[in-house]
Amino acid sequence: MRVLDPVSFILRKKGSDIWSVPSDATVYSVMQMMADKDVGALLVIDQGQLVGLVSERDYARKVILLGRGSKDTPVSEIMVASPITIRPECSVDEAMRLITTNRIRHLPVVCDGKILGMISIGDLVNWMAFAQDQTIEHLEHYIEGKYPC
Repeated sequence: MRVLDPVSFILRKKGSDIWSVPSDATVYSVMQMMADKDVGALLVIDQGQLVGLVSERDYARKVILLGRGSKDTPVSEIMVASPITIRPECSVDEAMRLITTNRIRHLPVVCDGKILGMISIGDLVNWMAFAQDQTIEHLEHYIEGKYPC
């Protein structure tokens, strides 16, 4: 496992469940679904097409701070339209660069118009930490002479 691994490896490990809502869903129902699924963001899909992404951050900044009502605000008014997406062969390193450069926390993984899943900054950090642990273990085995020939 390395930072050059494709993000498809992360999806294989974590699963590719896709939690989504339509753009006309209320913000309240979106927040309820996030709580039920224990996730921080949902894809917004209309007629099978990715049209946006909505996160807890969007809720905090575009509903709570503006004094709007959750039950009468449609998600289309607070979502990030046309979110940045990545392909499954995108490297973990490149995905991390996209997340940090664009100051985002979630990346939908899309191939030929089909949504394969979503990865978060937490998924990437966990993968990188695991990859570093593997590298350290291999180096320790090499130093101790236990490295396979």
